[in-house]
Amino acid sequence: MKNTNHGNFGHLRKFVLAATSVAIFSPIVSAYATSGFSTIVAQIPNNSTEQQILAHNELETSSSSTTIQQQTVTKQSRTPVNNSRVAVKGKKTGFSLAIWEPSGHLSEVIARVSIKSKQNNSFLKERFLGDYKYKIQQKAKFVNGLKASDRIVVRLYDVQNRFIGYSEFECLSANTAVNLILSAKPAEYRVIRTVYGIDANRDGVIDAGTTTYDYFTQISNQRVTFLSGSQTFQANHFQVQGLSPVKANSVYPVSFTQGEFALVRQSSFTIFNFELARALQAIPGSLVQVTEVSDNSSYNVSQLLMNYRQLGISRNLQVEFSDVSTNYWARDFIAELAAMKIIEGFPDGTFRPDAPVTRAQFAAMLQKAFTKGKIRPAIAFQDVSSRYWAYNAIRNVYQMGFLNGVIGSDFNPTQNLSRLDILVALAQGLNYQASDSTDTILSVYNDATNISGEHRSLIAALTQRGIVVNYPNVNLLNAERIATRSEVSALLYQALYSTGKVANISSQYVVGQQR
Repeated sequence: MKNTNHGNFGHLRKFVLAATSVAIFSPIVSAYATSGFSTIVAQIPNNSTEQQILAHNELETSSSSTTIQQQTVTKQSRTPVNNSRVAVKGKKTGFSLAIWEPSGHLSEVIARVSIKSKQNNSFLKERFLGDYKYKIQQKAKFVNGLKASDRIVVRLYDVQNRFIGYSEFECLSANTAVNLILSAKPAEYRVIRTVYGIDANRDGVIDAGTTTYDYFTQISNQRVTFLSGSQTFQANHFQVQGLSPVKANSVYPVSFTQGEFALVRQSSFTIFNFELARALQAIPGSLVQVTEVSDNSSYNVSQLLMNYRQLGISRNLQVEFSDVSTNYWARDFIAELAAMKIIEGFPDGTFRPDAPVTRAQFAAMLQKAFTKGKIRPAIAFQDVSSRYWAYNAIRNVYQMGFLNGVIGSDFNPTQNLSRLDILVALAQGLNYQASDSTDTILSVYNDATNISGEHRSLIAALTQRGIVVNYPNVNLLNAERIATRSEVSALLYQALYSTGKVANISSQYVVGQQR
């Protein structure tokens, strides 16, 4: 059965197949550049049974060197939902970053900070979080929008903009205290010691009795090697009072030494490649203003991701669309999901935000957004052949509990979904239940009486968790209305936020986000 072209939630692959086909979601891939020998490459294998299409309409950003200034966040007013909010799933984390140079030869350094967000079993493309000028021994905090297993990359430059070092570390289950220690001659001897561990009380010190990760990285010809120990250089140059003594053998997180995304190898990998965001390739200060770190500085990662989205995302990702204006109500939801490679636009550069979404397209979206245990066996739907472009997605999300069949053993993959269909699928798949009076929670909606009895508790559970997004009237659920691509983007993003997987987006159309 052929799919209609109402939606284009794309699955990136290597080749464009039929022009009339609908793009599905791309596999989430995190890969190191392959220039030179022995480069580490980490990639999710392709699935040949799904429909393939290449998004070849990459958005070209301006080549001008306009400096992006730090933006002030304006909080929107909120009116509370008449119920207590349920805490979101997932542990929130953050990190403090301190930079040291024990010899005292260096007084300032520029730290370029970026993030590889963990998504399901892979990592998203590296995103720029800013350039920060540190005085040696200063500390800065980075909070919000982070979760355990995210990887933070720090590229260090001296004040003459010479590249002097690279480090990468993993966000831990609680707040992380990170220390980067430079050598006495960093421009010549480009080695960094990284020391970090849990700092639950956020005092900038690694908690006693917890694991301290301690390792060295070395730069040579724009390539970095994660070293097995400190035997090949004078380790005493990297000793800082208050930190543990330099160990002979490096101590790495397990994910750095084992598995598909291990960094510790006998070989090295390149630090710069053509796919990196423009801001990650530019000289500090040329595209983005360098931020002066002051004592007790704190930076909101959620806001940094938004501020730097234009220049801070991989060059091969399109996050801006010709028919989604800068003041469009769902712009940030759409752009962030596009940055996560969960959705994408059409080859003509549009997103078509008012187009409907089919059951097959939504299944593909859910498969890319969530990794959950399978709660029921698969069904061989009579109207979904094994050659159908969304066969695997439909099979998987059914097993995860998100979407049911429709009539008998049919799935009806080309049926357009209503807002209620989307909401029910999210509530059932995430197994959300209301913790307060359903009627009290639903009283926020002017059309609450239109919600059927069998669905009221599900809608109430989503409302409690801030998942419901109503445009243009936040107090009208409009449950039976056909869901648009923009609405589905907003609802799915909020569902991801409720699980702790993404940063908060402030919107006046999120129920409960006004006061």
